[in-house]
Amino acid sequence: MGNKYGYNGAGGNGGGFGGGGMQNLMKQAQQMQQKLAEAQQQLEELEVTGSASGGMVQVTVNGKKTVLSVNIKPEACDPDDAEMLEDLVMAAISDAYSKAQEEEDRIMAPFAAMKGLL
Repeated sequence: MGNKYGYNGAGGNGGGFGGGGMQNLMKQAQQMQQKLAEAQQQLEELEVTGSASGGMVQVTVNGKKTVLSVNIKPEACDPDDAEMLEDLVMAAISDAYSKAQEEEDRIMAPFAAMKGLL
C-alpha cells in the first residue's frame, strides 16, 4: 500500500497522472499521433480535379494542394485571347483547391479540437 498514509507515489487507484493513468494517457497520445499521421498520408495520396469552362481546363491537386497536373483542351487555346486561357487555368486551380479543402476538412475533422496544438 505504500507509506503509512496510504500513498504509494504512483497515484494509486485514485487516478491522477501516476501509474496506470499516465500509461493510459501516453497510449492514447500515441494512438492519436498514429491516426494523425494516417490522415496526413491520406491527404498526400488524395487527388481532386477542378475544372473551368465545362471541363475545357482541368487541374488536379492532392490533398495538400500541390498541383499534380493541368489538362487544357485544344479548343480552349485561342491565340488571340491568351488572357481568357489564363483566367480559365486560375479558375480551375481555385476549384481544385476548394475541393481539396473540403476533403481536408472532412479528413481532419477528428483532430479539429487539437488544431491549435498542431
